[in-house]
Amino acid sequence: MSESPVATRRQSTRFLWLYALAASGGAVAYVPFLTVLLQLRVGAMAPERTVDILAYIAFAGAIAASLGNIAFGWLSDRTGARRPWILCGLFLSGALLLCVPLATTPETLLALIVVWQVALNMMLAPLAAWAGDCVPDEQKGTLGGLLSFAPAFGAASGALVTLPGLASADQRLMLVVAMVAVLVLPVLLFGRPRPMPELLVSAGIGDGLAPPTTGKKQATVRMWLARLLVQIAEASLFAYLLIWFGRIEDGFGDHDTAILFTSVLALSIPLALIAGRWSDRSNRPIRPLAIGAGIGVIGLVGMALSSTLTAAIGAYVVFGLATSVFLALHSSQTLRVLPRPQTRGRDLGIFNLTNTVPSLIMPWLTIALVPLFGFQGLFLVLAALTALATVLLLTVPRAI
Repeated sequence: MSESPVATRRQSTRFLWLYALAASGGAVAYVPFLTVLLQLRVGAMAPERTVDILAYIAFAGAIAASLGNIAFGWLSDRTGARRPWILCGLFLSGALLLCVPLATTPETLLALIVVWQVALNMMLAPLAAWAGDCVPDEQKGTLGGLLSFAPAFGAASGALVTLPGLASADQRLMLVVAMVAVLVLPVLLFGRPRPMPELLVSAGIGDGLAPPTTGKKQATVRMWLARLLVQIAEASLFAYLLIWFGRIEDGFGDHDTAILFTSVLALSIPLALIAGRWSDRSNRPIRPLAIGAGIGVIGLVGMALSSTLTAAIGAYVVFGLATSVFLALHSSQTLRVLPRPQTRGRDLGIFNLTNTVPSLIMPWLTIALVPLFGFQGLFLVLAALTALATVLLLTVPRAI
C-alpha cells in the first residue's frame, strides 16, 4: 500500500530526535568551554589581566563565529551537501579544542580560539541548514520544541565536566570533545532522513531561484529584528544576573544562580514541546513566538520592580521560561521564512548574527544605563525592546 500524501510530507521521528541530539551536541561544543573552562584557564594564565583578555577573546570570537557561520552556510549551499561539512567541522573543532593546553600565552590562546570558532561553525552552519532541507513546515513547531533540549544540555555539560575530582583541566576538554562526538555522530550515521525534494526548491519554481514574495520579505525582516531584540535582553541577563541577585541579597552566590539558570532551561523543555506541537496542529507558527516575547516583557518589568529575592527569582523565572521557549521555536520557524532554499545556509548565517551581535551591543547598553539608573533602568529598557519584538511578531503575515 502506498503512503498517503500526508504521510510522505512528514519527516521520520527518528531523524527529528537524532537531529535534536546533534543540535544539543552543538551547544555542548561551546557552552562549557566559553562559560567556564576558558575563564578558569585565562585566570590561571594571567590572573591580573583576566577580564581584559576575556573581553578581547569574546570580541574576536564573535566576529570569527559570525563570518564562519555565513561562509560555511554558503559553502554547504554551493556544494549541495551538508553532512560532509558537519563531519569535518566536528573533527576539526574537536582537534583544536584539544590543542588549547598548548597555548601558553594570551596571544596564542586568542588566535587558537578564533580558528576554533571558524572550525566550530563549519559544523554548526550546515547542521542548522540541514533541518531546513529535511523538516516540512507541518513539523517545524515540533522541531522547535525538540531544539529546546540544546541549551539545557549545554548548561548540564558545564556542570558535569566541572564536578570536583572528576577530571583535570586538560581532561575536561577531552570530556567535552567526547560528549560532542557522541551527540552529533548518530544523526550523521543513522539519521537517514526521508527525502523532501519539495523543500529544496521555491514553491512552484523548479530552479529554486524565484524572488521571495513581499509578505515573505516582511516576515524575514520582522523575525530577524525580533530575535535580535530578545537576544539583547537574554545576553544582558546572562552576563549580569549574578551581579543583580547579589545586590538584592548578599548570600545568593554563583552556585545558586547556576542552579536557577539550569532549572529554568530544564523546565522550558516541556513548555516548548507543547507550544511547538500546538503551533503545528493549529497552523499558527508565529503565535507562540509573540506570546513568548510578550510574557518576557512581563518578566522584565517584574524584575525592574523587584525589591526582594523571592520576587526577583519569580520574575526571572517568568522571563527565562518565556524567552527559552521563544528562542527554541524561533530557530525552527525561521526556516519557513527564509527567501530561497538555494541560499538557506547563507541566510541562516545572516540570522545567526542575532546570536552574536547582542554580545557586542550589550556591554555598551549596560555601561550607559546601570551607573545612572541602576538595573531597574536597564530592565525597563530591555522590556521596551522585547515589547517591540512582540509587536513585530504580531504583524507578521499569517500566510508564510
